[in-house]
Amino acid sequence: MTLTRLVLAWIPTALWLAIATRVTALLGAALTKPAGQPDGEAGVVALAAIKWPMIEAALLTLFASLWFDSLGSGGWLLLFLLAGALATIPTWRRAHAERPPRRAVLIAACADLARYVVAGAILAWRLG
Repeated sequence: MTLTRLVLAWIPTALWLAIATRVTALLGAALTKPAGQPDGEAGVVALAAIKWPMIEAALLTLFASLWFDSLGSGGWLLLFLLAGALATIPTWRRAHAERPPRRAVLIAACADLARYVVAGAILAWRLG
C-alpha cells in the first residue's frame, strides 16, 4: 500500500466525515432545543469540528487498508456497520446519563451508523 493511495482514500473520507459530523450536530441541536429558542451560533464552525473528523478519517482509512489489503473486499458493509455501532456506543451511554428525547438519540445513532457505512463505501471504492 503506497502512501499516495492512502492519502487519496483519506481525502474524500475526511470530507465526508467533516460534512456529516456538522450536519449531525446541527440536526441534533435542532431536535433538542426548546421550541421558540433562537439558533444562536449555528453558522460558527470550531476548529475541533474539523480536526476530529480528519483524525477519525485517518484512523478509519488505516483500518480499512488493513481490511482491504489482507482479507479482500468482501464483507466491507458488515465491517463498517460494526465499526459504526462501536462508535455509536458513546451516544447511547451519554443519552442514558442525560435523558434527552428518545427521538434525538435514535436519530443521532442512525446518523453515526450512516456516517460509517458511507465512509466504508468511499473507502471500498478507493481501496477495494
